Amino acid sequence: MRELPAEASSSFEVRVLPDPKEAALAAALEVAHVARDAVANRGIFRIALSGGSTPRLLFDALTRAPFREGIAWSRARFFFVDERSVPPDHERSNYRMARERLFEPLEIPPDRVERMRGEDDPETGARAYEDVLAADFGGPGPAFRFDFVLLGLGADGHTASLFPGTAALAEERRAVLANYVPKMGEWRLTLTLPVLNAARHAVFLVTGAEKSEAVAAVTERRVPDLPASRVHLHGGSLIWIVDEAAAGGEK
Repeated sequence: MRELPAEASSSFEVRVLPDPKEAALAAALEVAHVARDAVANRGIFRIALSGGSTPRLLFDALTRAPFREGIAWSRARFFFVDERSVPPDHERSNYRMARERLFEPLEIPPDRVERMRGEDDPETGARAYEDVLAADFGGPGPAFRFDFVLLGLGADGHTASLFPGTAALAEERRAVLANYVPKMGEWRLTLTLPVLNAARHAVFLVTGAEKSEAVAAVTERRVPDLPASRVHLHGGSLIWIVDEAAAGGEK
């Protein structure tokens, strides 16, 4: 593992691992550390998951030793960072991927998973998920404080379903929005920046050479208005875990 120069990461840490598998293992270690501390201090571990292809190796790692036995999964509650407007059994569903790769292998009871209802009307789904968060955290948002938030990065600099130029980037009061993404011609449900920035810990897990320009734009502060550039935790720790290709070391 190597680290990027300090001047590129004054408010966050950047760790560069040799390949996607090693990056996933590094992220799994962070999950384990945060889960242990959360359970010790608060008796519960609240984690918000992202979708896409990158988390698959992380989910696979968490279902195997030492993480399968070493994390108090019975004390974990699972949430989602975002969701596509599809039903839960759809191949593009973030929930379906997490269910197949993480929840079912770990035998997580359904009542410990709070999915976003992508099959509903987007605004209805967003409001319903805000209600879910308010009930679980015991009060109104938008600064619900997750113990761990897993984030990804798109080649365009988006994270969660906060895409460049979309309305959700300006939200300051609501915790969850239905965000229309013109480039994709579809609605997404997404946590907003106030929620992401309130997290105790967050990890960007990014792999692949196609993400290298976006990684540099954010971590070297070249483009401060990109959605991912606007994730800066208030009193929490933010770590970028990237493989060598995403760090620009392989083309």
